[in-house]
Amino acid sequence: MNKLTKIGVSALCGSLASVAAANAGSMSVAGGATATYTSNETAVTGNPIGLSSGMTFSGAGELDNGTTFTVTLTNTDQSAYSSGNITLVTPGMGTFQIDQGAGGSGIDRYDDMMPTAWEETTGTATGTGLQTVGGVSGVANIDWALPADLLPDGLGVALAYTPRATKGGTNDKAASGSASEQLGSGYGIAVEYTGVDGLKLFGGTASIEGNGSSIEDNTQVVAGATYAVGMVTLGYQWSRDDKNGTATTTNYYENQAYGISFAINDDLSVSYGEHESERSVKTAITADVELTAKSLQLAYSMGGMSIKVAETSVDNGSYTSGTTADIDGTTVALTLAF
Repeated sequence: MNKLTKIGVSALCGSLASVAAANAGSMSVAGGATATYTSNETAVTGNPIGLSSGMTFSGAGELDNGTTFTVTLTNTDQSAYSSGNITLVTPGMGTFQIDQGAGGSGIDRYDDMMPTAWEETTGTATGTGLQTVGGVSGVANIDWALPADLLPDGLGVALAYTPRATKGGTNDKAASGSASEQLGSGYGIAVEYTGVDGLKLFGGTASIEGNGSSIEDNTQVVAGATYAVGMVTLGYQWSRDDKNGTATTTNYYENQAYGISFAINDDLSVSYGEHESERSVKTAITADVELTAKSLQLAYSMGGMSIKVAETSVDNGSYTSGTTADIDGTTVALTLAF
């Protein structure tokens, strides 16, 4: 996305530990010019023409001790509030992010790391209903990425914590929740290693407290790797989300994902990805179901314009057995840079 406009503003920060005022900052607005065409063969899609109309507002500044800060507010398409976060990049202490549903904190970094020409296998217009790991992401949480100076070369570590794993966002000077909420605090640990040229290893775990009766503690783990050599990038990852539900609800989701992308030249790339997910229940009352999503994608850029195409196939969508839950679809996107 590209900046549409810049407006000079002044930012004043009361205090951050023993840090004094902030220097003059800036505010920017970013958006995208993208139109899509969607065709799902086994589903009624109505008018297939879609338009990206979301905007992201970002403010940035710097404190006297060299700490930089960014606040980001995102409106999704048709001006619906989506998420917000405040990020502090501190000298010698790493990066702190107070996140309100933006995603990417804790192990949500690794929900799907497979190489693609355009989108995740589950990210095209063909709905999958696939459940993967997210940890405490999606609810208000604090994420801390440790400074590189404290770690061996190539190693990255991030910790995420939420005091209550419910509700996506709350206004300032307010608290969310009610007596009926079922989840307690949660944490996540994410680790990655990039010390070998072309190789990225990643993994992590997360845990969220249940109420001990109808909802047990939820634990999640993920591990995988991507490897780039020349114009080809390969990837594989495994994850498991232990819901520990009641007899007729989900016991766990276990996922495997594969991906390969090929950069034919600077303008043209293709990829193939597959994501398999098994939903299991505690008893045989409801049969286990395996969902499979496959996507073949192409992306081509011509100066300020790019065309992206995804052919996606889903078996047992939303973990429902039978041919009625099988979907084949095509998504075409035209994006203009400005």
